[in-house]
Amino acid sequence: MLRDITLGQYYRTESVIHKLDPRVKLVATFAFIVSLFLVKNFIGYVIAFLFLALCVKLSNVPPRFIFRGMKAIFFLLILTMVFNLFLTPGDPLVTVWKFKITKEGIRLAFMMGIRLVFLITGSSLMTLTTTPNNLTDGLESLLKPLKKVHVPVHEISMMMSIALRFIPILMEETDKIMKAQMARGADFESGSLMTRARSLVPLLVPLFISAFRRANDLAMAMESRCYRGGEGRTKMKPLIYQSHDYIAYIAILAYLVLIVVFGRILFV
Repeated sequence: MLRDITLGQYYRTESVIHKLDPRVKLVATFAFIVSLFLVKNFIGYVIAFLFLALCVKLSNVPPRFIFRGMKAIFFLLILTMVFNLFLTPGDPLVTVWKFKITKEGIRLAFMMGIRLVFLITGSSLMTLTTTPNNLTDGLESLLKPLKKVHVPVHEISMMMSIALRFIPILMEETDKIMKAQMARGADFESGSLMTRARSLVPLLVPLFISAFRRANDLAMAMESRCYRGGEGRTKMKPLIYQSHDYIAYIAILAYLVLIVVFGRILFV
């Protein structure tokens, strides 16, 4: 299951999406997430699905590699839908003990489930097609205006990039610890859900020790290379917009217009 987490991983291949400027992909991801909360009808979700499907197709990343990340959030997805299904007030359709399933609850549960799936897929697609270094450079460039109000843009971008990069590393470390403990007789797969959850507690101590050790090694490596933040630093490969990046911006704008018109204003 830990191998199913795709957020933070980079899938190396050649594609149109891979070649885009990281700033374009960051803006596109943010715009896509915002658009999911603007949608109020089925037509809007169809437009969002078609846009996401087109991006997946252009990325040349196998869809099953992207969507296997859904296994990691399956419990959260079900829990979110159940809460919205039973706790949304409205016209009751079915009554189960003290809980009522309403028409509005079914609609909201469906919308929240679709939003969560699309959100995770879109975010995973960005990290799968962008290296951590490019992600840091793109985020720093987009947040550059905040330097005028003394916001440490470079440090914030670096921290976010390191956090994303550490996700697959820590998942791999957890997998190694689990296999080592299973070889010594530990059981993580049998029993009820609560039993399996309790069996994961012994993983926390070695995992935290490993995480702090890696963080300390990274800090020492940065210090030994005289890292002092972003002031005065140059880049070997500065970000420069190409023609296909401007085309991508136009496509994002067109998508947002379609979402607002057909997903929010019309057919409500």
